[in-house]
Amino acid sequence: MKLRLRDVSVGLPRAIGVTAEGETVLSAIAKARVEADSIFVGRENLEGDGQADLRVHGGRDKAVYAYPADNWSWWQAQHNLACGPNTFGENLTLEGSDEDQVAIGDRFRWGDALLEISQPRAPCFKLALHAREDIPARMTVSARCGWYLRVVETGFAPVHGEMVREVASGGPSVRETFIAALHPRIPDAQRAQIRATPGLAAAWQRMIR
Repeated sequence: MKLRLRDVSVGLPRAIGVTAEGETVLSAIAKARVEADSIFVGRENLEGDGQADLRVHGGRDKAVYAYPADNWSWWQAQHNLACGPNTFGENLTLEGSDEDQVAIGDRFRWGDALLEISQPRAPCFKLALHAREDIPARMTVSARCGWYLRVVETGFAPVHGEMVREVASGGPSVRETFIAALHPRIPDAQRAQIRATPGLAAAWQRMIR
């Protein structure tokens, strides 16, 4: 499998809105396109990227967030959401797959870097501020969530071209994993099998349990 890089984006924390109590919300969800030809992929970030609240964002299991442009037509047709790179706060906007076609533990070569899918993305209130108020709920119902990757091997990667799958894990798809954690009617045996998937982030093991 090859995934085409439609866009690579990074950003640092800044104010994106206020809470109902009037508190300023800081986030790096609003990112900008990388204009250089390549970028350094570190253990916990792409060069120039960051997170505001390290209790729930960032870390090795959330080093890079990818979202498939293959979902854009659904968002437009079903919810009148005009999509583009970074609509969902992603670092990598990809073409060539969606949540059904990639699995936890799949590994992709991106330039010198090797990345592994570690977990789906669970939407939060900052996505509502960044995209639209109803988007987190619609993402939850549809499981069109994108996925996080951990960095197995660091290095420089091109901002144009393709990511190539080097390892197909045979594990549960990103969509199956998302549904196991956030939808209630999954049989216990199936839930336990997904929870035991090698490479699944510990946070999602707890969510599924």
